[in-house]
Amino acid sequence: MLKRALISAVLSGFIAGHAMAADDEALVSFKVMTPETAMELAQATLADCRKRGFQVAVAVVDRFGVMQVMLRDRFAGPHTPETARRKAWTAVSFRTDTTSMVAVTKAGEPQAGVRHVPNALMIGGGLPVEAGGSMVGAIGVSGAPGGELDDACALAGIEAVEDKLAF
Repeated sequence: MLKRALISAVLSGFIAGHAMAADDEALVSFKVMTPETAMELAQATLADCRKRGFQVAVAVVDRFGVMQVMLRDRFAGPHTPETARRKAWTAVSFRTDTTSMVAVTKAGEPQAGVRHVPNALMIGGGLPVEAGGSMVGAIGVSGAPGGELDDACALAGIEAVEDKLAF
């Protein structure tokens, strides 16, 4: 009887321990930018574009594509806020910069159908924001004369908050 109770206790402990380990595997942890960091990223990006003489809109989304910050400079075109948002959403959704997506999604390429995904926008100016090898959000810029210049402003903004993103 004692032997049976001892075996039962050991098995119960094993099963409970295994269940606890399974619970750990059922949950996931992730990091996102604080609103303050997202705002600083957007402001640094806007400042860099201004310094270059560009009037732009800047959108910062979290890792799920939800808007955190939208800034539009006073003379940026009326289309720029929505364009910036879509660039940021595309970068975070596809986990890559939108400039790279221009070539791989053009007509005739195997990934061309991606251009038909609602909200996806294959124009330069959307960059993922990473910290410690994990995506924490994305930034989109619209209004500079060309996607490569939108990218340059976004990159300057990311560099301005790099120290806050290290973990």
